[in-house]
Amino acid sequence: MQSGPLISGKVSNYREKGMKILLLLVGMVLIVEGIPYVASPESMKEWLRRISEMKAEHLRVMGLLAMSSGLLICWFVQRSGFFM
Repeated sequence: MQSGPLISGKVSNYREKGMKILLLLVGMVLIVEGIPYVASPESMKEWLRRISEMKAEHLRVMGLLAMSSGLLICWFVQRSGFFM
């Protein structure tokens, strides 16, 4: 049977890997979010103007669809073993 500190060390290692993955994901999201502003700032201004004129209900539906799509992708990747 293994001692307590060794098991605790494994848990700590998993936490460190999890935090690293989380920070990498946040960084990647920021990179992807920034690309349109760098590539075409004038188009982004126009697009943002159009979004600001949309009804709140439509924005909620778009947000719900985006969140649902992301959740579905995360669920699929976790359950599938596709990237193992």
